[in-house]
Amino acid sequence: MENNLILRRLRYALDLKESDMQHIWSLDGFEIDLPSITNYLKKEDESGYEECPPKVLTHFLDGLIIEKRGPQKDSPQKKPQLSHLSNNMILKKLRIALNMREEEMLATFEKAGSSLSKSELTALFRKKDHKHFRACGDQLIRRFLLGLTK
Repeated sequence: MENNLILRRLRYALDLKESDMQHIWSLDGFEIDLPSITNYLKKEDESGYEECPPKVLTHFLDGLIIEKRGPQKDSPQKKPQLSHLSNNMILKKLRIALNMREEEMLATFEKAGSSLSKSELTALFRKKDHKHFRACGDQLIRRFLLGLTK
């Protein structure tokens, strides 16, 4: 799913102002100016639109985790820089940030008209090489973000 769309939907779902988003990025040690945020939030056909790189979205999601749950107590490890951010990883980071349990996640999908079983949900959080791993498609992440909004 397009990183810009994820940012726009999260902004709407969590009722964030651009200054709030800038603060969230800064929590992860990433400095960004307000005009860049505005350009990331624009739609593709609007002038000034900039594509949001995976690194920028990763910093936002990690900052959101810090905003909602606080900084890690133990020594922070060097985070690997991702060249690609999968929908599974996005869903996992949102689950951590929003401190959601299985039942809450399933209810969020239900609000958007998508029903998943517990085993289908846990398959989304397994490692890629696990035999029961399931890739999270764009439609599923859209439904989750829609459920968050509702």
